[in-house]
Amino acid sequence: MNFGDALAAVKSGSKISRVGWNGGGQYVVYQPGYPDGIPINANTAAATGIRQGTICQFRPYLMLRTADGSFAPWAPSASDALAEDWEVLS
Repeated sequence: MNFGDALAAVKSGSKISRVGWNGGGQYVVYQPGYPDGIPINANTAAATGIRQGTICQFRPYLMLRTADGSFAPWAPSASDALAEDWEVLS
């Protein structure tokens, strides 16, 4: 499937992945963010200079489960956006 179809699927709650990705176990999920805000933790406070515990809103974003099992914010590369090998994982 193309990225447009994959994006619609991930925004509906599915995990998506590309057949062509090198690392096994990688997938993308939709993180709806925190429109009502959440308290800033110590790591975010240190990175931003905002006092820990301050309530901040976070916008939605895509998150990648990497090959080593950790998670990272993710944006598609040009190759990802134009690829036709996207799939929905069950």
